[in-house]
Amino acid sequence: MFESPNWKAFLLLALLGSFAGCGGGNSFRKSPLDEIIRDLPRDEVFSIILYDMDAEGNFSKTYFHEYEVITGSDPNKIKSERTGFLKVSEREFNSHINDMGMEIAARDSTGKLSKAVTPPGYSNYVGNPRYGSWQSNGNGGSFWAFYGQYAFMSSMFNLFAYPARRSYYDDWRGGYYGRGRSYYGPTSGGTSYYGTNSNYTKSKNPSSSWNSRSSSFKNSVRNRVSRSSGKSGSSRTYRSRGGGFGK
Repeated sequence: MFESPNWKAFLLLALLGSFAGCGGGNSFRKSPLDEIIRDLPRDEVFSIILYDMDAEGNFSKTYFHEYEVITGSDPNKIKSERTGFLKVSEREFNSHINDMGMEIAARDSTGKLSKAVTPPGYSNYVGNPRYGSWQSNGNGGSFWAFYGQYAFMSSMFNLFAYPARRSYYDDWRGGYYGRGRSYYGPTSGGTSYYGTNSNYTKSKNPSSSWNSRSSSFKNSVRNRVSRSSGKSGSSRTYRSRGGGFGK
């Protein structure tokens, strides 16, 4: 059911870009996210999820993102692949520090590209009658259920443990969709349903590098990037970390 796109070519380009950047001064380079979008076919339906993130170093930190790239509109030809860790600028790391587990870029079947932060699956699959329907939960509400032949999507989007409820979807569709606004679902006890600190994300990626970090480390990184991200990003060199793609 799942096929792996050829990310080796992208990895090679990223590595070449890293070597070129070492002697290129402060020349501008696209972010890994933008390079992935650029290299996907223009008619390709896709969703890009921020699967994991991390930071390394003491006084001078280096920042990383790992993406899950889901492509295709035909359920029998859905492709899903993780990129491995890619170096990102401090500014980009800061801009998505609350977005782990979220879709941060998508193109729908009409060709519309969006970089709004959205619960995974909402842009192309959840709510789409081609793939499933809303089912009553017996308490006056409903949740999204994929048809049996597309059940792998429920696993892909972690819906067995954390259902996509109709009320959440309607809230997103009515007040956020098409407006470039981030949507993290309802908040309970100070924590959103989706996003970096959510139980949804921790459940989907229990071995996350970011979540394995101590609270003091994560708070230190948050404070650092929030203070200095406006001054960073002049030198943009990107590389992969630790074994390449398919981690």
